[in-house]
Amino acid sequence: MAVRPYVVLSCAMSLDGYIDDASPQRLILSNPADLDRVDEMRASVDAILVGAGTIRRDNPRLLVRSAERRAERIALGRPESPIKVTLTRSGDLNPAADFFAAGSGEKIVYALRPPTAEIGAVATVVVQPELSIAGVFDDLAARGIKSVLVEGGSSVLTECLGTAAFDELQLVIAPFFVGDRRAPRFVGDGPFRFDAMHRLTLLDSTMVGDCALLTLTPPDPLEDR
Repeated sequence: MAVRPYVVLSCAMSLDGYIDDASPQRLILSNPADLDRVDEMRASVDAILVGAGTIRRDNPRLLVRSAERRAERIALGRPESPIKVTLTRSGDLNPAADFFAAGSGEKIVYALRPPTAEIGAVATVVVQPELSIAGVFDDLAARGIKSVLVEGGSSVLTECLGTAAFDELQLVIAPFFVGDRRAPRFVGDGPFRFDAMHRLTLLDSTMVGDCALLTLTPPDPLEDR
């Protein structure tokens, strides 16, 4: 069995732990310096993964923005942007969303049951009757994917953190509050392995513009590494 990809969780949150507000418009928590850092991370990985809820709410393109970084990837024989990956239990995805329409690279949808034929026409569909983030990473490894950047949303981050299915957490903290319980939080409730006795390891803390970037790792390596 192939070793799971190296998984980096990337998230920006407010001081009170929210990753967005409750308005129809997406809240930008970070700053231009951090957005460029994330673009550099995108350029370094084989795949970018988001949950279906993030696609519905934010309509992200998930492409490498920098022309120089795209050119560097092409020079190395890689596609100009990483493979885009999502997972869905409801199958409620719009085939016209930017996840599918933006960029010419491969898109993979992991689903609990077969989604519409329209989704099958614009993406590779993998049906997993027991859909889980660990199963997704195992299948990506079998496809030769060696590194994955997970960009949300809350339910995917919760599952990754709850199962310790990650290698790094890159958490950006924006210097303001959202203060609205209707807004999505960084993580939801879950059976987390990390508590006062089993802490994450803080590898680094630095300023990126006016935000703080924390880089953390699990206290123990994954069993299959």
